[in-house]
Amino acid sequence: QPSFRHFSGYLCAGPGKYLHYWFVEAQSNPQSSPLVLWLNGGPGCSSMEGFLKEHGPFLIANILYVESPAGVGFSYSDDKKYATNDTEVAHNNYLALKDFLRLFPEYSKNDLFLTGESYGGVYIPTLAEWVMQDPSLNLKGIAVGNGLSSYEINDNSLVYFAYYHGLLGTELWKDLQEFCCSQGKCNFHDNSNLNCTLKMGEMIQIVEESGLNIYNLYAPCDGGVPGSMRYEGDYLITHDLGNSFIRMPLRFSWRQVSSGKVRMDPPCTNSTAPSMYLNSPEVRKALHISPEAPEWQVCSFDVNRSYKRLYMQMNEQYLKLLGTTKYRILVYNGDVDMACNFLGDEWFVDSLCQKVQVARRPWLYTENGENQIGGFVKEFTNIAFLTVKGAGHMVPTDRPLAAFTMFCRFIKNQPY
Repeated sequence: QPSFRHFSGYLCAGPGKYLHYWFVEAQSNPQSSPLVLWLNGGPGCSSMEGFLKEHGPFLIANILYVESPAGVGFSYSDDKKYATNDTEVAHNNYLALKDFLRLFPEYSKNDLFLTGESYGGVYIPTLAEWVMQDPSLNLKGIAVGNGLSSYEINDNSLVYFAYYHGLLGTELWKDLQEFCCSQGKCNFHDNSNLNCTLKMGEMIQIVEESGLNIYNLYAPCDGGVPGSMRYEGDYLITHDLGNSFIRMPLRFSWRQVSSGKVRMDPPCTNSTAPSMYLNSPEVRKALHISPEAPEWQVCSFDVNRSYKRLYMQMNEQYLKLLGTTKYRILVYNGDVDMACNFLGDEWFVDSLCQKVQVARRPWLYTENGENQIGGFVKEFTNIAFLTVKGAGHMVPTDRPLAAFTMFCRFIKNQPY
């Protein structure tokens, strides 16, 4: 039996909408420890991924994991209609948080932090806009890991990331420079030049469809390189399944599972273990899962497919938070992730034009009694940008001790 209390059930996120939560109390002094909300991204992916495969129960904070929006994981709605959008999700998450504090009023005065990953780069700042307007909530800050902050910056930076990590080669790089750049500025994001579009197609093919692990360049691809690929001469022949998603932090791959149903896993990942665990009848019963709830999957195809993305960048939300001078913000990135690469988030934070307090420098953590470089950090007034060396998209999975050190310093407002 764990030495701390944890709770699972449903939060009301608006009429007929029920979001599944799993809440884990801090292992010491929960009454005085901060309350941290965690959301995974997608859109359409479950925060149980963060709980079971990234964090484990936390030592220093009370953490609330919410499966959002309805249709994700064990969350559902009465009408089973799961089309939604950024602004609706932000409001629903706010209502769910309010419902949590109605159920657990003893936490309503605790320091509150909103944290998330990947498409959480949109979920968290848009939710913060609601929370900052509610004086009954004690918001202290937000943290976003490998977040989508701007589609344009994410696309533009990925090309540089790919070239300087040895993925593109000099010929393709030269062509991309020639066709996508003019007067020293490159537009790889929505360039109308046909040659640029063709060369970007080659770039995307290498980064996203060649069998490299988009979430961690240096990790193997779970399930191996897709079998439909074969090289003939110098050409890569692929057979597309016709699921041409727009390029987003989450790209889905298809898996035939034993039941004959198609399951969606993000490429090069494997969600068999949490799926088997969470779908066992004993676990569902222990977690108080409603019989109305769907079978648990790491990502919901229905939610993702019909989701409307309303924001192309998060500048306005960040500037609103920074303008109050009340909140601490941490933007952190594993530096070998290609879905939301560190360079793009670094450019994004720089573009907010805040006053630099601490120049970019290495930050340290202690492993086996020795100091090691955890990555690099640049601190501005109330916002820090931090890299985690050798981590991919799921930072705590790849570098648990470095991630834990970073998180503790953020929560406790200690220098990185």
